[in-house]
Amino acid sequence: MNSEPIELTLSRVAGAMSVPARVRMLCCLLDGRARTSTELSVTAGVSPPTASVHLSRLRSDGLVKAFAQGKHRYYSLEGSPIAKALEALLVVAGGSPEVFVPKTPSRLRAVRICYDHLAGELAVSWRDRLERMRWLAPDATLPDAYDVTRRGTTELERLGLDVGEARASRRRFAYACVDWSERRPHIGGALGAALRTLALRRKWIVGDLDSRIVTVTRVGRREFQARFGIDQPPGKD
Repeated sequence: MNSEPIELTLSRVAGAMSVPARVRMLCCLLDGRARTSTELSVTAGVSPPTASVHLSRLRSDGLVKAFAQGKHRYYSLEGSPIAKALEALLVVAGGSPEVFVPKTPSRLRAVRICYDHLAGELAVSWRDRLERMRWLAPDATLPDAYDVTRRGTTELERLGLDVGEARASRRRFAYACVDWSERRPHIGGALGAALRTLALRRKWIVGDLDSRIVTVTRVGRREFQARFGIDQPPGKD
């Protein structure tokens, strides 16, 4: 627990936000999407080494968090209280953050394969819905990991996904895999692979033999909407 007097904590946090470059970084992260330090350096208009110094200060003051995935290190806001505070300050300042516009081709952005699991808009929406439905929850014992709840286990097994088999795999069970087009997590690991297999088996999706693009079928569009509340997933009639 922080034993520092509240006025000192507030002063320190305000100091971390007193540099325009840091504020631009924080505002860039308001949409909930992760960014690399290189991307944030461009947003802030500073060199990559300077951006690293700013991000180190923001991390030490609890405003952003970082996590590594593959060769990249991503940054995001530390939590919803930080986002709410920034939004309140933006109201006072009379401004608004820039809107993130993905540059990924639309078909790849919609739904695709990432290693052996699904990625893209659909995969990110599916992860969101599974968590809101309380089928999926953060794993408190591991960083950036998920676990399937008791309710989720029952419901997924009704659909034909063997959660026990996925758990018994010699790989990570489920983790937050940052989607490179959406910059928000989809589900990786054994559970992510099992969800993709489930969708293929139930003919919710079909793969493209010559690329990583995946298409949602008419049945899949209906099922994703009815079962998970995912409206109008991209697909074909």
